[in-house]
Amino acid sequence: MSDAESAAQRTARAMTELKVSGHLMTLDAGLYCVVHGPSRAAEAASGLPGVRLSLPPGPLGRPEAVSIRTFREDGWLQGSGDAALVRVAGGPAQVLVTIYQAPNADAATAPSLQVVRLLEPGRQAVPASAPPVPAAPQVVDVLAHVQGQGDVGARLGGWIGDRGSKRWVEGFAIAPAGGIPADDIEYQAVLGRGWTSPWVEGGQFCGSRGMALPILGLRVRLRGATAGTHECFYAATFVDGASVGPVPGGEACEAESLAPVEAFSVTIRPRTAGQAPAAAAQSVGETPPEPARPSGRADRAAAKPDPETPAAPVPTPGSPTPESPVREPAAPSAPRRRSR
Repeated sequence: MSDAESAAQRTARAMTELKVSGHLMTLDAGLYCVVHGPSRAAEAASGLPGVRLSLPPGPLGRPEAVSIRTFREDGWLQGSGDAALVRVAGGPAQVLVTIYQAPNADAATAPSLQVVRLLEPGRQAVPASAPPVPAAPQVVDVLAHVQGQGDVGARLGGWIGDRGSKRWVEGFAIAPAGGIPADDIEYQAVLGRGWTSPWVEGGQFCGSRGMALPILGLRVRLRGATAGTHECFYAATFVDGASVGPVPGGEACEAESLAPVEAFSVTIRPRTAGQAPAAAAQSVGETPPEPARPSGRADRAAAKPDPETPAAPVPTPGSPTPESPVREPAAPSAPRRRSR
């Protein structure tokens, strides 16, 4: 056996041939979201099946007319709910969709993709001219990308975005600077009715930049050791004038009309023994968000606990709090003796 044959055999053993299929998707001008559906053959070890969206080679690829953004930093659509945003400025244009499966995978188990048209060309808003953005604080806990302004920052407990400006928020990131580990907080954006982005950990950007796609709400929750020592709640105002919150961690903060978010505030504070969560002392941040009258949708949402993360109980006036002792009923008194 020659050295060349031995090298070829070693290379063959080191290579695994996957089942790959490619598809050209033609899109008219507009903004689209491509969502990875559930797969019956998902493998936790290999991460397959996986999907990638890219521009086709040669003259079919039009980088000047098509832009693609994924919610994952590595560009993959891997798990159920992963999504990519595709903006087509001048259509029709084509996008190459490549699906990677395990070698022994059945073609029928390939992931399904749902394509949702978010905005048509005539509805794509042109960002209004914005006033000069004030200098962001040197230390920020929350970062948001605002229409016509770019990235702005704020501390926990402060408002980010301009209430009443009608300029929507396109994405955000939360990275508490008060000693809370980044992996103990996660959040997601509301993109449509019953439709949210994947959960991301603290410090990661959730949403989009430069795609003119607003977020319609947000959800934040704590986990790990921080979930037992702290609580979080948040509020938001929307471009149609609605305001919602504060809502407890894990609940969706969104308007009944699903109007875009124009400003929001997130507060994380320690749970204090002997006090109800709503009346705890100093928060981890600045001032707590101003209370706003929630819409009917928020009322209904607050009544439904999150199946993944239970929300902190909110006591009602006159009811015992989890920290306050509950008095046991008094024992019945002995019967009196009848005098003769």
